Formats: sequence, structure tokens, C-alpha cells
Amino acid sequence: MDKLVIRTATAEDAPALYALIVSHQSEGHLLPRTLDDVRQHAEQFVVCDVGGTLKACAELVRLSSRLAEIRSLVVASDYRRVGVAARLVGELRARAQASGFTSLCALTHDVRFFLRQNFSIVPHVWLPEKIAKDCYGCALFRECGQYAVVLPLVPAARSLRPAASPRRVAVA
Repeated sequence: MDKLVIRTATAEDAPALYALIVSHQSEGHLLPRTLDDVRQHAEQFVVCDVGGTLKACAELVRLSSRLAEIRSLVVASDYRRVGVAARLVGELRARAQASGFTSLCALTHDVRFFLRQNFSIVPHVWLPEKIAKDCYGCALFRECGQYAVVLPLVPAARSLRPAASPRRVAVA
């Protein structure tokens, strides 16, 4: 078996990326994308390249200065259940952290994978950037059946204790 290589996609990868996405759309798990859209955003994708054939992909999209989204996560059927999706999400998580994002989100029909990656299910309204960017104009708005999931990329703020005991004020 050839070695799995996780790398950044290029514009030349667009037809193979598009083919992966379309194959997954037919399974009912992804919203439509055009080849031109995929080509335009190819360098936002990470891919799993096996001997020159793309077997998986995922895209990291900036929604705001604090929030990035994982979209178009696809693994070819012959490479599922071997950890490829987790490797792609791990790579996108590292890239999001390095870029200064504080949270990573995704919309998904099946939350089980994302829950195993430590994402939490949240109400869609917690992602106003995503709704404004993509959802309002979508033909499936409010009917897509997707769940919103979020992963914080910074540790929760620790409880801050006062440096000194608070002063007691005498009440007369």
C-alpha cells in the first residue's frame, strides 16, 4: 500500500477535489459546490494523497477573525475508518490555531465523528458568521438537517482569584 501524504491542495487538484465532493453529495452528506468554486478555494484544502490519487479532503474557511469552519470533509469509501478524517481535522485544527482563530466549527449531518474529535453540539444561532455567510442564501436554509458543532481552540479562562482579600466595609 502506498504512503498517505497529508498536504495542501493546489489549483491543479481542483478536478479531483470536485470529484470527491460530488461523490459525497450523492450520499446526501454535502451541500453542492461548483468546480469553479473548488478551484478558486483549492489552497484552503488539505488532502490525503495516496500515490498521486486524492483519497480525502477538507477545507478550512475563515468566517471571522475568531472563527474558522471545516467544510467539504470527504474520505473516499475505500479509505474510511482508518483515521484519515481525524488526520485531516487535526491538520486543520493546527492551522486554525496557528492563524489565531479561537474556535473551529462545522455543520454536519452526522455528529458522531466530530464528537470523537472533542467538538460540542451547539445551537446554529451561536454561529452568526456562518449563517450570514452561507445559510441565508442557501436553498436549504432551515431545512438542511445539519447540526452545528464547535471546538474551542484556546483553553477556557481559569478562575481568577483576587490578589488580596477584599476589604470589609463597616456599615454603621
